[in-house]
Amino acid sequence: MNIYSVVKEGTKILESNFIKSAKLDSEILLAKAINKDRKYILLNQNIIIDQKKLTTFRKLIHCRSNKKPIAQIINKKFFWNSEFFVTGDTLIPRPDSEIIVESVLKLFRNKKNLNVLDIGVGSGCLLLSILKERKDFYGTGIDISKNCLNISKINSLNLKVNSRLKLFKSSIDKFSLGKYDLIISNPPYIKKYKIKYLDKDVVNFEPRIALDGGLDGLSEIRNVIKKSSELIKKGGKFILEIGYDQKNKATNLIKKERFYIDSVEKDLANNDRCIIATKI
Repeated sequence: MNIYSVVKEGTKILESNFIKSAKLDSEILLAKAINKDRKYILLNQNIIIDQKKLTTFRKLIHCRSNKKPIAQIINKKFFWNSEFFVTGDTLIPRPDSEIIVESVLKLFRNKKNLNVLDIGVGSGCLLLSILKERKDFYGTGIDISKNCLNISKINSLNLKVNSRLKLFKSSIDKFSLGKYDLIISNPPYIKKYKIKYLDKDVVNFEPRIALDGGLDGLSEIRNVIKKSSELIKKGGKFILEIGYDQKNKATNLIKKERFYIDSVEKDLANNDRCIIATKI
């Protein structure tokens, strides 16, 4: 079978399993199976695929048919300006979260030598993207998951920012090291009862600990806000990602910890996505 026929076969299988991006996913998975990029797939439709690689491709298609996220199958996800290594241990980076990186770069356009803390660093996509953009920033990431910290370390090495990064395994309430010019966080904020209604590729494959925000979706947000108030310098900036319907409750919680609300930024779908605040 040539590339065109193999992609067509994969697309048909994925469509029958209600995968929305069936053709794109089929192309990406074939590229993975033959160790090429998607551009090669698009430009070489008549190349014959050998049986061993075809078998590998069909296994990958089977995984995707069962709703396993494409990022977990190929172990990578593009975010901001870089490719990140990801596994089932981390939340897959979302384009909507790029608003945090964008906001940081705008706010600190003329600042140097800033110390940045990322609470719940995960894959490192937020913190490492900032460090890559700003060579004079220094980052600290904390996470309760050792596996997440290992993945962050791998990504920091790949992005060549590891010399300006410190990682700590710690829960939010137990971390007390340092004072920071900027604190960022994308905590779990989905209400516990809503998790079962998420897409199957999310609820069945992404870590529940990175999704579950408790009964009201604000359990971890409260912890992050309280700890950020303790660790941030006076006049420092706090940027928090929130759910689309959490603006009012989250801003009230932030104000109670003596922050001034600068703005609420919207994501690509025009939903409220992150709050920017200044420590008073």
